[in-house]
Amino acid sequence: MSNKKILIYGLLFTAGVAVFLFWPGNSASNMLSDNTEVVMYKNEGCQCCTRWGDHMMEGDFAVEEVPVPVLMQVKRDNGITRELASCHTAIIDGYVVEGHVPRKDVERLLAERPDAIGLAVPGMPIGSPGMETPGRAADSYDVLLVNKDGTTSVFASH
Repeated sequence: MSNKKILIYGLLFTAGVAVFLFWPGNSASNMLSDNTEVVMYKNEGCQCCTRWGDHMMEGDFAVEEVPVPVLMQVKRDNGITRELASCHTAIIDGYVVEGHVPRKDVERLLAERPDAIGLAVPGMPIGSPGMETPGRAADSYDVLLVNKDGTTSVFASH
């Protein structure tokens, strides 16, 4: 076989592999990153949400911030009620993570994989990730496991 044919076949093979790996929606594209994707829906300009995203990126998470005009609709579409609501809603590996949930609790959720909607920290407790306030003592708060029937139970306390 001539060098020219080898070069052409090599280029075609490389192009085929690239299309397979990088085709939109192809789960194989996730093989290139060890980070778990976090899609965070938030109000435009919310800085505490951005700080929560920074907290998540300190672990093995890649955060995409998506500003939306009607955040409550995203919450409703994902089983989050007004009582559970906070300032942002994230989707992580099939789970909903509402509000300022600590990264370690998200890691535990993904390791244990309960049959649930996800986790929620209602409101915006001072001292939770992204809500740190210099000179203010941290609030005590619970991270709630949100079950598929809408009930909750305490997943972690901080």
